[in-house]
Amino acid sequence: MFKKPFLLAYFLLILDQCVKIYIKTHFFLGESVEVFSGFQILFIENEGAAWGAKLSDILPISDVSGKIALTVFRLFAIAGIGAWFVSSVKKGVPLFLQMAQAMIFAGALGNIIDSVFYGVLFNDSMYQVATLFSDQPYGSLLQGKVVDMLYFPLIDTTWPEWVPVLGGNSLRFFEPVFNIADTAISTGVGLLLVFNKKAFPQR
Repeated sequence: MFKKPFLLAYFLLILDQCVKIYIKTHFFLGESVEVFSGFQILFIENEGAAWGAKLSDILPISDVSGKIALTVFRLFAIAGIGAWFVSSVKKGVPLFLQMAQAMIFAGALGNIIDSVFYGVLFNDSMYQVATLFSDQPYGSLLQGKVVDMLYFPLIDTTWPEWVPVLGGNSLRFFEPVFNIADTAISTGVGLLLVFNKKAFPQR
């Protein structure tokens, strides 16, 4: 378990969780710090899937049921990804593929930890700094919220008045707030897409 792909997965997972725990225990919800122009640390919590989407937005179920269903789905997904990753390492597939799999697995597992455990580990972050192992947790098992903090508003201005419909409205790019786990997943998937032939060479 000390091969390069596993070490990369360990490193990304530990880094992701250390950063999230630090943000939870030092920032209140919505607090931000500008690191430099175009990059901020902005603490938000994601209750749903990518971009904050919820199952309850598209299905006739409650937010709680949607959250639990999404977390259970993620658990099955991470089990499949993990099995694929471990099998690939054992089979000795190209190292490039193994490293990409390590990024995807570590990122997915990092966000799963938030969804499964953070609800029972932390108290609420609204208007206060949360406490780890609080005796007043904000949720229950499988109902945790994913911690996001990386924010890159590279463009933060308004549309010129002469632009039809959009004139005078806010123009902001890049607006999504994400975390290290998201970055690992996106990087791993991007590498597989861009360098597909290197990851999956024809025999």
